[in-house]
Amino acid sequence: MRLLGSRWVQAGGLVVMFVVVGVLLWWRGPDWNVVYHAFDFVNWAWIAFALALNLGSVVARSLAWQLTIVQALDPPDPPYNRVFSAFAIGLLGNAALPGRIGELARVAVLRQRLPHHGRGTSVALVGTVFAHRLFDVIPALLLVGYVLTTAKIPTWAFTSLIVVSVVGVGLFAAAVLSARRGHRASTDQPNALLRLLGMARQGLSVMKAPAPAAGAILLQCLGWFLQLLAVYVAMRAFDIHAPLPAAALVLLLMNVATIFPLWPGNFGLLQAAVALPLVRYGVPYSTGFAYGLVLQVIEMSVGVGVGLIFLAREGLSFATLRDMPEADEIEVDEFEETHPPERGRRARARVPG
Repeated sequence: MRLLGSRWVQAGGLVVMFVVVGVLLWWRGPDWNVVYHAFDFVNWAWIAFALALNLGSVVARSLAWQLTIVQALDPPDPPYNRVFSAFAIGLLGNAALPGRIGELARVAVLRQRLPHHGRGTSVALVGTVFAHRLFDVIPALLLVGYVLTTAKIPTWAFTSLIVVSVVGVGLFAAAVLSARRGHRASTDQPNALLRLLGMARQGLSVMKAPAPAAGAILLQCLGWFLQLLAVYVAMRAFDIHAPLPAAALVLLLMNVATIFPLWPGNFGLLQAAVALPLVRYGVPYSTGFAYGLVLQVIEMSVGVGVGLIFLAREGLSFATLRDMPEADEIEVDEFEETHPPERGRRARARVPG
C-alpha cells in the first residue's frame, strides 16, 4: 500500500497514461494538419464572448454553493468573497489534477477562514459539496429532455445519456429522502462509507427548506444555461452553424466525458466526445476536434486563471492542492493546523465537540 501511495509511483503511472493517450491520438486521432489549419480563420471575438459567459456560469454556481452553505452551517455566514475564492481554487484543483481534488480543496480553503465555527464544520462543508453537485441533476435532466426531443443523437451517446440520467435521478431521490428523515446521521462513524453518508446528509440540510433549495437549483440552472450559450457562441467562432440542440448535446457529452477524471482534463476523450456527434451535423471530425480543444481551453482558462489568482490571494501554493486529505479522512481543523493562513498572527484552539 505504501508503494502504491508513493508520489513517484503515482507520477510514473500518470506519465505512462499520458504516453498511452498520446499514442492512441496519433494512431486513431484526427488529421492533425486539418486540426492545425482549423484555427486559421477563428473569430476570436466570439471566443472572448464565450469566456465571459463561462465566467458568469462560475459566479452563478458559486452563489448556489453559498446558499447551500448558509443553510448547512450555523451563523455567522461566510462572506461571498470567501466562498467564491474557495470555489475558484476548487476549479483549479479539478482542472489541473487527476481525481476530484478540487472538491476537497474548496472545503479546506473555506474552512481555514471560518475560525468562529466549531467542531463538525469541515464535515458539514463536505456535505454542502455533495448537495451542490446533486443540484446539478435538475438542469442536467432538463437538458437531457431537450436534447432527446430535438437533437441528432448517435446510438452510443443515447445510451450514455439514459444511463447517466437514471443514476442521477436515483441519487437525487435518495438525497431528498435522506434529508427529510427526522434524525441526522453521525459523522463520527468508524466506517468510512457511513461517515461519508453522514457528511452528505448534513450538507443536504438545504433540502429541508424549499425556498433555499429552489434558489440553489435555479442558480445551478442559470449556470448551465450560460455554459450552453458559451458552447453555442464558440461554434460561431469556428463558423459552425449547427443549431442550439447540437450545442446542448455537446455540453452534455462534455460533462459525461469528465464524470470520471482518468487523467488531467481527460484530454483526447473530451475532444472525441465533442467531435463525434457533430459529424451528424456536417462538421468534419478534425474540425470538431479542434473546436473541442478550444472548448476545453475556455473551461480550463476560466478555472485555472481565476483559481490561480485566488490561490495567490489566499497565500497558498499549488503544492497545497496535492496534499488534500481524502473525503473520509477529513478531520476538524486539519487544514488549518497544517497550512495556517497567517502564521504567528494568532494561536488556534481546537473547539471541543
